Amino acid sequence: MMKKTINFLTTCAILFSLGSCNSNKDSTAAADSVNRAKDMTPNTMARGTLGVKVSDAEFATRAASNGMAEVEFSKIAVENAANAQLKYFARMIIRDYGKTNKELASIAEKKNISLPLTLDDEDQKKSIELNEKSKADFDKAYIETIASKNKKMLKLMQDESKDGKDADVRTFATKAVSIAQSHMNMVNVIHDSLK
Repeated sequence: MMKKTINFLTTCAILFSLGSCNSNKDSTAAADSVNRAKDMTPNTMARGTLGVKVSDAEFATRAASNGMAEVEFSKIAVENAANAQLKYFARMIIRDYGKTNKELASIAEKKNISLPLTLDDEDQKKSIELNEKSKADFDKAYIETIASKNKKMLKLMQDESKDGKDADVRTFATKAVSIAQSHMNMVNVIHDSLK
């Protein structure tokens, strides 16, 4: 009986959080809300309970959101970039973060972490902006956008690899640091070549 009550309360909290998604919240904030609702379940053995600390779940939602955005922006670059080196880099981002995003989704599923399903509001706007850029202006806009995103991703991974509480999430972040660092190195080279 107690387990059913806890499951019911958890479900209500999650539905309440999801209902809030129709307001001005973005996908990342909605996933964080669901994860906090899962964390409030007092019985850690109850189905639907968050399997990590909230800080690790928040890391996962941000990593997923950033990874999804970098892939989306890079898909646009494959179509619109004039610079061949930039197109190659964009394909590499799609491949690397495509794999990384799948690995994170697998961990999230095991740990019952809700991840964002769509780009957040800011990234949706940036995607539209990139799509509207002329060929002449696209390359610079894309590399600046990716440089900013990748800098955030690198810091996020570095912080989690040091401060993460869950071993699986921390190991994921540690592996992803080298990917984000190699992307950052390439971003710097390409950025300098476009000046």
